[in-house]
Amino acid sequence: MTDVPLGSRPPETELPAPPSGAFDLLASDPERAAATYPKLCDAWAALGERAEGQGQTITAYAYFRVGYHRGLDQLRAAGWRGSGYVRWRAPTNQGFLRSLDGLRRMAAAIGEDDEAQRCDQFLHQLDPDWDRR
Repeated sequence: MTDVPLGSRPPETELPAPPSGAFDLLASDPERAAATYPKLCDAWAALGERAEGQGQTITAYAYFRVGYHRGLDQLRAAGWRGSGYVRWRAPTNQGFLRSLDGLRRMAAAIGEDDEAQRCDQFLHQLDPDWDRR
């Protein structure tokens, strides 16, 4: 690997760590976790994945959209300015990226092909290794 001059790589942003106990609550009760910690993207992603697994496409779409928007708000608060990486390898980013990927799947499922393509493109801009995760 060659050295890349400092400042020539896009910046990487990580979402802040959730409050202590958030993941314990998420493991036992995702709905309560979302209500108690509404910024916890992992809770919205889990609710979306559960609804998706039950064939509730519109409900899943809504949960994933909330997780995606909550994540965008937190990214901006963490210094992200619309460009740069938000990589899967950072555990605190995974709920946001799961929400965005779920939103992509549900948009495709309801025929919102333009939105699904935008979500797919955004995933790859945020993490160029997305397909290899």
